[in-house]
Amino acid sequence: MENSLFLTFSSFLFVIHFVPLAASTPSYLSFLQCLSKHSHPSDHLLSRVYTPNNSSYKSVLQHYIRNQRFNRSTTPKPDIIFTPLQESHVQVAVTCCRKTDKYLKIRSGGHDYEGISYVSNISFVLLDMSNLRSIDVDIQNETAWVQAGALLGELYYRIWEKSKVHAFPAGVCPTVGVGGHITGGGYGDSRELLSIMDRDFPQLGLRIEDCKEMSWIESELFWASFPNETLPDALLNRKPGAKFLKRKSDYLQKPIPKDKLKSIFDKMIELGDTVLVFNQYGGRMSEIPEWETPFPHRAGNIFKIQYAANWGKEGKEAENFYINQTRVLYNYMTPFVSKSPRCAYLNYRDLDIGVNHNGNNRYIEGRVYGLKYFKDNFNKLVKVKTLVDPDNFFWNEQSIPPLAA
Repeated sequence: MENSLFLTFSSFLFVIHFVPLAASTPSYLSFLQCLSKHSHPSDHLLSRVYTPNNSSYKSVLQHYIRNQRFNRSTTPKPDIIFTPLQESHVQVAVTCCRKTDKYLKIRSGGHDYEGISYVSNISFVLLDMSNLRSIDVDIQNETAWVQAGALLGELYYRIWEKSKVHAFPAGVCPTVGVGGHITGGGYGDSRELLSIMDRDFPQLGLRIEDCKEMSWIESELFWASFPNETLPDALLNRKPGAKFLKRKSDYLQKPIPKDKLKSIFDKMIELGDTVLVFNQYGGRMSEIPEWETPFPHRAGNIFKIQYAANWGKEGKEAENFYINQTRVLYNYMTPFVSKSPRCAYLNYRDLDIGVNHNGNNRYIEGRVYGLKYFKDNFNKLVKVKTLVDPDNFFWNEQSIPPLAA
Protein backbone atom coordinates (compact mmCIF):
# COMPACT_ATOMS: atom_id res chain seq x y z
CA MET A 1 0.00 0.00 0.00
CA GLU A 2 1.29 3.43 -0.85
CA ASN A 3 2.52 5.56 2.01
CA SER A 4 1.68 9.22 2.22
CA LEU A 5 4.80 11.36 2.12
CA PHE A 6 4.81 14.22 4.59
CA LEU A 7 5.81 17.43 2.87
CA THR A 8 7.41 20.32 4.71
CA PHE A 9 7.11 23.65 2.92
CA SER A 10 9.60 26.37 3.65
CA SER A 11 10.56 29.08 1.24
CA PHE A 12 9.19 32.43 2.31
CA LEU A 13 10.81 32.49 5.74
CA PHE A 14 12.72 35.66 6.23
CA VAL A 15 12.96 38.57 8.65
CA ILE A 16 12.63 42.14 7.46
CA HIS A 17 12.35 45.54 9.05
CA PHE A 18 9.04 47.25 8.31
CA VAL A 19 8.94 50.94 7.47
CA PRO A 20 5.99 53.10 6.37
CA LEU A 21 4.98 53.13 2.72
CA ALA A 22 5.24 56.45 0.92
CA ALA A 23 2.78 57.71 -1.62
CA SER A 24 5.28 58.34 -4.38
CA THR A 25 6.48 55.70 -6.87
CA PRO A 26 10.30 55.41 -7.09
CA SER A 27 12.17 55.05 -10.35
CA TYR A 28 13.51 51.90 -11.87
CA LEU A 29 17.02 53.21 -11.18
CA SER A 30 16.34 53.45 -7.45
CA PHE A 31 15.37 49.79 -7.35
CA LEU A 32 18.53 48.77 -9.21
CA GLN A 33 20.70 50.86 -6.88
CA CYS A 34 19.08 49.20 -3.90
CA LEU A 35 19.69 45.71 -5.32
CA SER A 36 23.35 46.54 -5.86
CA LYS A 37 23.73 48.00 -2.38
CA HIS A 38 22.23 44.98 -0.61
CA SER A 39 23.91 42.20 -2.56
CA HIS A 40 27.37 40.91 -3.44
CA PRO A 41 28.65 41.63 -6.97
CA SER A 42 29.05 37.89 -7.55
CA ASP A 43 25.27 37.50 -7.21
CA HIS A 44 24.76 39.36 -10.51
CA LEU A 45 21.29 40.41 -9.37
CA LEU A 46 20.90 43.03 -12.07
CA SER A 47 20.87 40.23 -14.65
CA ARG A 48 17.75 38.87 -12.92
CA VAL A 49 15.82 42.11 -13.51
CA TYR A 50 13.49 42.55 -16.50
CA THR A 51 11.61 45.68 -17.55
CA PRO A 52 9.27 46.31 -20.52
CA ASN A 53 12.29 47.63 -22.45
CA ASN A 54 14.08 44.30 -22.06
CA SER A 55 13.75 41.86 -24.98
CA SER A 56 13.08 38.94 -22.60
CA TYR A 57 10.46 40.75 -20.49
CA LYS A 58 7.45 39.51 -22.46
CA SER A 59 8.50 35.87 -22.54
CA VAL A 60 9.38 35.83 -18.83
CA LEU A 61 6.01 37.37 -17.95
CA GLN A 62 3.95 35.14 -20.22
CA HIS A 63 5.68 31.88 -19.39
CA TYR A 64 3.57 31.36 -16.27
CA ILE A 65 0.34 33.06 -17.27
CA ARG A 66 -2.13 30.17 -17.01
CA ASN A 67 -5.28 32.16 -17.72
CA GLN A 68 -5.40 33.82 -21.14
CA ARG A 69 -7.83 36.44 -19.79
CA PHE A 70 -4.76 38.13 -18.34
CA ASN A 71 -2.52 37.82 -21.37
CA ARG A 72 -3.72 40.81 -23.37
CA SER A 73 -1.94 43.98 -24.40
CA THR A 74 -4.36 45.93 -22.18
CA THR A 75 -3.68 43.82 -19.07
CA PRO A 76 -1.80 45.82 -16.38
CA LYS A 77 1.75 44.53 -16.18
CA PRO A 78 4.59 44.72 -13.65
CA ASP A 79 7.05 47.59 -13.82
CA ILE A 80 9.81 45.13 -13.01
CA ILE A 81 10.13 41.35 -13.01
CA PHE A 82 12.73 39.90 -10.67
CA THR A 83 13.71 36.21 -10.94
CA PRO A 84 15.80 35.22 -7.90
CA LEU A 85 18.19 32.28 -8.02
CA GLN A 86 18.57 31.77 -4.28
CA GLU A 87 16.70 32.58 -1.09
CA SER A 88 18.92 35.53 -0.20
CA HIS A 89 17.83 37.17 -3.46
CA VAL A 90 14.23 37.01 -2.23
CA GLN A 91 15.22 38.84 0.92
CA VAL A 92 16.94 41.56 -1.10
CA ALA A 93 13.91 41.96 -3.37
CA VAL A 94 11.59 42.41 -0.40
CA THR A 95 13.95 44.87 1.26
CA CYS A 96 14.32 46.94 -1.91
CA CYS A 97 10.60 47.00 -2.62
CA ARG A 98 10.12 48.38 0.87
CA LYS A 99 12.83 50.97 0.49
CA THR A 100 11.65 52.15 -2.94
CA ASP A 101 7.92 52.04 -2.10
CA LYS A 102 7.06 49.33 -4.62
CA TYR A 103 4.20 46.91 -4.20
CA LEU A 104 5.30 43.30 -4.48
CA LYS A 105 3.51 40.40 -6.17
CA ILE A 106 4.81 36.84 -5.72
CA ARG A 107 4.25 34.21 -8.41
CA SER A 108 4.88 30.52 -7.80
CA GLY A 109 3.20 28.59 -10.63
CA GLY A 110 0.87 31.28 -11.96
CA HIS A 111 -2.30 29.25 -11.43
CA ASP A 112 -4.20 31.90 -9.49
CA TYR A 113 -7.56 31.89 -11.29
CA GLU A 114 -7.82 35.69 -11.13
CA GLY A 115 -4.17 36.37 -11.93
CA ILE A 116 -3.60 38.03 -8.57
CA SER A 117 0.00 36.81 -8.43
CA TYR A 118 1.00 38.75 -11.56
CA VAL A 119 -1.69 41.38 -12.34
CA SER A 120 -2.66 44.59 -10.56
CA ASN A 121 -3.96 48.05 -11.37
CA ILE A 122 -1.33 49.43 -8.98
CA SER A 123 2.34 49.77 -9.98
CA PHE A 124 4.21 46.70 -8.73
CA VAL A 125 7.27 44.44 -8.90
CA LEU A 126 6.74 40.79 -9.81
CA LEU A 127 8.84 38.36 -7.80
CA ASP A 128 8.87 35.29 -10.04
CA MET A 129 9.88 32.19 -8.04
CA SER A 130 10.26 29.85 -11.02
CA ASN A 131 14.01 29.42 -10.57
CA LEU A 132 13.60 28.44 -6.92
CA ARG A 133 12.30 24.93 -7.54
CA SER A 134 14.69 22.50 -5.86
CA ILE A 135 13.12 19.35 -4.41
CA ASP A 136 14.90 17.20 -1.82
CA VAL A 137 13.02 13.96 -1.09
CA ASP A 138 14.11 12.01 2.00
CA ILE A 139 12.47 8.59 1.73
CA GLN A 140 14.03 7.28 4.93
CA ASN A 141 12.40 10.01 7.03
CA GLU A 142 9.40 10.34 4.68
CA THR A 143 9.81 14.08 4.33
CA ALA A 144 10.61 16.48 1.54
CA TRP A 145 11.91 20.04 1.30
CA VAL A 146 10.38 21.81 -1.66
CA GLN A 147 10.96 25.37 -2.82
CA ALA A 148 8.02 27.58 -3.70
CA GLY A 149 8.75 27.69 -7.43
CA ALA A 150 8.45 23.92 -7.89
CA LEU A 151 5.36 22.55 -9.61
CA LEU A 152 3.27 19.62 -8.41
CA GLY A 153 4.23 17.53 -11.43
CA GLU A 154 7.90 18.00 -10.60
CA LEU A 155 7.24 16.99 -7.00
CA TYR A 156 5.36 13.86 -8.09
CA TYR A 157 8.19 12.90 -10.43
CA ARG A 158 10.93 13.39 -7.83
CA ILE A 159 9.04 11.23 -5.32
CA TRP A 160 8.53 8.53 -7.96
CA GLU A 161 12.26 8.66 -8.76
CA LYS A 162 13.08 7.77 -5.16
CA SER A 163 10.30 5.30 -4.37
CA LYS A 164 7.59 3.28 -6.08
CA VAL A 165 5.56 2.87 -2.88
CA HIS A 166 5.38 6.47 -1.66
CA ALA A 167 2.99 9.16 -2.83
CA PHE A 168 1.92 12.72 -2.11
CA PRO A 169 -1.81 13.44 -2.54
CA ALA A 170 -2.25 16.84 -4.12
CA GLY A 171 -3.84 18.46 -7.17
CA VAL A 172 -4.63 16.79 -10.50
CA CYS A 173 -3.01 19.60 -12.49
CA PRO A 174 0.78 19.08 -12.61
CA THR A 175 1.59 22.72 -13.42
CA VAL A 176 0.14 24.12 -10.18
CA GLY A 177 2.85 25.76 -8.09
CA VAL A 178 3.66 24.10 -4.78
CA GLY A 179 3.85 27.50 -3.06
CA GLY A 180 0.25 28.44 -3.79
CA HIS A 181 -1.16 24.92 -3.53
CA ILE A 182 0.00 24.27 0.02
CA THR A 183 -0.47 27.75 1.47
CA GLY A 184 -4.01 27.94 0.05
CA GLY A 185 -5.25 24.65 1.50
CA GLY A 186 -4.60 22.35 -1.46
CA TYR A 187 -6.13 18.89 -1.51
CA GLY A 188 -5.67 15.51 -3.19
CA ASP A 189 -7.78 12.47 -4.01
CA SER A 190 -8.31 9.59 -1.61
CA ARG A 191 -6.51 6.32 -2.28
CA GLU A 192 -9.31 4.23 -0.75
CA LEU A 193 -11.77 5.08 -3.54
CA LEU A 194 -13.00 1.53 -4.17
CA SER A 195 -13.84 0.79 -0.53
CA ILE A 196 -15.51 4.18 -0.11
CA MET A 197 -17.64 3.70 -3.22
CA ASP A 198 -18.63 0.19 -2.14
CA ARG A 199 -19.64 1.40 1.33
CA ASP A 200 -21.43 4.61 0.38
CA PHE A 201 -22.89 3.61 -2.99
CA PRO A 202 -23.65 -0.13 -2.76
CA GLN A 203 -26.33 0.21 -5.45
CA LEU A 204 -23.59 0.72 -8.03
CA GLY A 205 -22.24 -2.76 -7.37
CA LEU A 206 -18.70 -1.55 -8.05
CA ARG A 207 -16.21 -4.40 -8.25
CA ILE A 208 -12.47 -4.59 -8.67
CA GLU A 209 -13.06 -5.85 -12.21
CA ASP A 210 -14.67 -2.51 -13.05
CA CYS A 211 -11.49 -0.66 -12.15
CA LYS A 212 -8.19 -0.22 -13.93
CA GLU A 213 -5.28 -0.89 -11.64
CA MET A 214 -2.35 1.47 -11.97
CA SER A 215 0.49 2.87 -9.93
CA TRP A 216 0.23 6.19 -8.15
CA ILE A 217 2.42 7.96 -10.71
CA GLU A 218 0.28 6.51 -13.53
CA SER A 219 -2.83 7.84 -11.80
CA GLU A 220 -1.33 11.33 -11.73
CA LEU A 221 -0.81 11.14 -15.48
CA PHE A 222 -4.36 9.81 -15.91
CA TRP A 223 -6.01 12.60 -13.93
CA ALA A 224 -3.90 15.18 -15.75
CA SER A 225 -5.47 13.88 -19.00
CA PHE A 226 -2.26 12.61 -20.55
CA PRO A 227 -2.68 9.92 -23.24
CA ASN A 228 -2.20 6.27 -22.28
CA GLU A 229 1.40 5.08 -22.20
CA THR A 230 2.68 8.60 -21.42
CA LEU A 231 5.96 8.40 -19.53
CA PRO A 232 6.27 10.03 -16.08
CA ASP A 233 8.79 12.60 -17.30
CA ALA A 234 5.86 14.39 -18.98
CA LEU A 235 5.13 15.72 -15.49
CA LEU A 236 8.27 17.84 -15.78
CA ASN A 237 6.72 19.98 -18.52
CA ARG A 238 6.30 23.43 -17.00
CA LYS A 239 4.49 25.05 -19.93
CA PRO A 240 1.16 23.52 -21.01
CA GLY A 241 -1.21 25.52 -23.19
CA ALA A 242 -3.05 28.32 -21.40
CA LYS A 243 -6.78 28.89 -21.90
CA PHE A 244 -9.47 31.42 -21.08
CA LEU A 245 -11.27 30.48 -17.89
CA LYS A 246 -13.41 31.59 -14.96
CA ARG A 247 -13.93 29.74 -11.68
CA LYS A 248 -16.14 30.13 -8.63
CA SER A 249 -16.69 27.91 -5.59
CA ASP A 250 -19.23 26.87 -2.97
CA TYR A 251 -19.64 24.43 -0.10
CA LEU A 252 -22.57 22.05 0.25
CA GLN A 253 -23.65 21.17 3.79
CA LYS A 254 -26.98 19.44 3.17
CA PRO A 255 -27.96 16.95 0.44
CA ILE A 256 -29.81 18.44 -2.52
CA PRO A 257 -33.21 16.78 -3.10
CA LYS A 258 -33.52 14.79 -6.33
CA ASP A 259 -36.07 17.13 -7.87
CA LYS A 260 -33.79 20.10 -7.16
CA LEU A 261 -30.85 18.26 -8.68
CA LYS A 262 -32.87 17.87 -11.85
CA SER A 263 -33.60 21.58 -11.89
CA ILE A 264 -29.86 22.28 -11.53
CA PHE A 265 -29.09 19.97 -14.44
CA ASP A 266 -31.77 21.69 -16.50
CA LYS A 267 -30.20 25.06 -15.69
CA MET A 268 -26.78 23.81 -16.76
CA ILE A 269 -28.24 22.54 -20.04
CA GLU A 270 -29.93 25.91 -20.56
CA LEU A 271 -26.65 27.75 -20.00
CA GLY A 272 -24.72 25.23 -22.06
CA ASP A 273 -21.08 25.88 -21.21
CA THR A 274 -20.61 25.96 -17.43
CA VAL A 275 -19.98 22.78 -15.46
CA LEU A 276 -20.10 21.89 -11.77
CA VAL A 277 -17.36 19.80 -10.17
CA PHE A 278 -18.20 18.16 -6.83
CA ASN A 279 -15.41 17.06 -4.45
CA GLN A 280 -16.65 14.89 -1.60
CA TYR A 281 -15.66 15.80 1.95
CA GLY A 282 -15.80 13.80 5.17
CA GLY A 283 -13.64 11.08 6.70
CA ARG A 284 -10.49 12.31 8.41
CA MET A 285 -11.25 15.91 7.43
CA SER A 286 -14.32 15.92 9.65
CA GLU A 287 -12.19 15.04 12.67
CA ILE A 288 -10.06 18.20 12.43
CA PRO A 289 -11.53 21.31 14.12
CA GLU A 290 -12.00 24.22 11.75
CA TRP A 291 -9.87 26.48 13.97
CA GLU A 292 -6.83 24.16 13.96
CA THR A 293 -5.47 25.63 10.70
CA PRO A 294 -6.47 28.73 8.70
CA PHE A 295 -8.36 26.44 6.29
CA PRO A 296 -11.73 25.97 8.06
CA HIS A 297 -13.91 23.99 5.64
CA ARG A 298 -13.93 20.55 7.25
CA ALA A 299 -16.66 19.11 9.50
CA GLY A 300 -20.18 19.89 8.33
CA ASN A 301 -19.35 20.03 4.63
CA ILE A 302 -20.28 17.15 2.36
CA PHE A 303 -19.07 18.60 -0.94
CA LYS A 304 -16.93 21.40 -2.30
CA ILE A 305 -18.32 22.73 -5.58
CA GLN A 306 -16.32 24.31 -8.38
CA TYR A 307 -18.03 26.31 -11.12
CA ALA A 308 -15.93 26.05 -14.27
CA ALA A 309 -16.12 27.75 -17.66
CA ASN A 310 -13.40 27.40 -20.31
CA TRP A 311 -13.40 28.97 -23.74
CA GLY A 312 -11.06 29.48 -26.66
CA LYS A 313 -12.52 32.51 -28.40
CA GLU A 314 -10.73 35.80 -27.83
CA GLY A 315 -12.37 39.12 -27.08
CA LYS A 316 -14.42 40.85 -24.41
CA GLU A 317 -17.73 39.66 -25.82
CA ALA A 318 -16.82 36.00 -25.32
CA GLU A 319 -15.31 36.73 -21.91
CA ASN A 320 -18.42 38.51 -20.67
CA PHE A 321 -20.63 35.71 -22.00
CA TYR A 322 -18.84 32.90 -20.18
CA ILE A 323 -18.21 34.80 -16.97
CA ASN A 324 -21.88 35.70 -16.86
CA GLN A 325 -22.75 32.01 -17.22
CA THR A 326 -20.79 31.14 -14.09
CA ARG A 327 -22.47 33.97 -12.19
CA VAL A 328 -25.95 32.93 -13.29
CA LEU A 329 -25.37 29.33 -12.20
CA TYR A 330 -23.76 30.51 -8.95
CA ASN A 331 -26.83 32.63 -8.17
CA TYR A 332 -29.11 29.72 -9.04
CA MET A 333 -27.32 27.53 -6.48
CA THR A 334 -27.90 29.99 -3.62
CA PRO A 335 -30.71 28.03 -1.89
CA PHE A 336 -28.64 24.84 -1.71
CA VAL A 337 -25.22 25.92 -0.43
CA SER A 338 -23.66 27.24 2.79
CA LYS A 339 -24.99 30.45 4.30
CA SER A 340 -23.88 33.17 6.73
CA PRO A 341 -21.30 33.21 5.32
CA ARG A 342 -21.62 31.64 1.90
CA CYS A 343 -18.22 29.97 1.99
CA ALA A 344 -15.61 29.83 -0.76
CA TYR A 345 -12.32 28.03 -1.39
CA LEU A 346 -9.25 30.28 -1.40
CA ASN A 347 -7.42 28.30 -4.08
CA TYR A 348 -10.37 28.82 -6.44
CA ARG A 349 -9.82 32.56 -6.34
CA ASP A 350 -12.89 34.63 -7.23
CA LEU A 351 -12.84 38.43 -7.23
CA ASP A 352 -16.63 38.47 -7.55
CA ILE A 353 -16.90 37.88 -3.81
CA GLY A 354 -14.92 40.98 -2.81
CA VAL A 355 -11.84 43.11 -3.42
CA ASN A 356 -9.53 44.98 -1.05
CA HIS A 357 -8.38 48.35 -2.42
CA ASN A 358 -5.89 48.96 0.42
CA GLY A 359 -7.57 52.18 1.48
CA ASN A 360 -9.18 53.36 4.69
CA ASN A 361 -11.87 50.68 4.33
CA ARG A 362 -9.44 47.80 3.82
CA TYR A 363 -10.60 45.87 6.90
CA ILE A 364 -14.28 46.24 6.00
CA GLU A 365 -13.58 45.22 2.41
CA GLY A 366 -11.35 42.35 3.50
CA ARG A 367 -13.93 41.01 5.91
CA VAL A 368 -16.39 40.47 3.03
CA TYR A 369 -14.28 37.85 1.27
CA GLY A 370 -12.23 36.92 4.34
CA LEU A 371 -15.17 35.36 6.19
CA LYS A 372 -16.06 33.37 3.07
CA TYR A 373 -12.56 31.96 2.72
CA PHE A 374 -11.63 31.58 6.40
CA LYS A 375 -14.86 31.87 8.47
CA ASP A 376 -14.03 32.86 12.07
CA ASN A 377 -10.34 32.19 11.45
CA PHE A 378 -10.32 35.45 9.52
CA ASN A 379 -10.28 37.45 12.76
CA LYS A 380 -7.27 35.48 14.03
CA LEU A 381 -5.46 36.04 10.77
CA VAL A 382 -6.15 39.78 11.00
CA LYS A 383 -4.53 39.86 14.44
CA VAL A 384 -1.44 38.07 13.13
CA LYS A 385 -1.29 40.37 10.12
CA THR A 386 -1.53 43.44 12.35
CA LEU A 387 1.41 42.21 14.42
CA VAL A 388 3.79 41.20 11.62
CA ASP A 389 2.76 43.50 8.76
CA PRO A 390 0.92 46.53 10.17
CA ASP A 391 1.74 48.64 7.10
CA ASN A 392 0.15 46.05 4.80
CA PHE A 393 3.24 45.70 2.63
CA PHE A 394 2.29 42.14 1.66
CA TRP A 395 -0.95 43.21 0.01
CA ASN A 396 -2.99 41.86 -2.83
CA GLU A 397 -6.59 42.28 -3.94
CA GLN A 398 -7.76 39.55 -1.54
CA SER A 399 -5.09 39.52 1.15
CA ILE A 400 -5.66 39.59 4.89
CA PRO A 401 -5.88 43.25 6.00
CA PRO A 402 -4.37 44.61 9.22
CA LEU A 403 -6.43 46.55 11.69
CA ALA A 404 -6.16 50.31 11.38
CA ALA A 405 -3.44 51.92 13.49
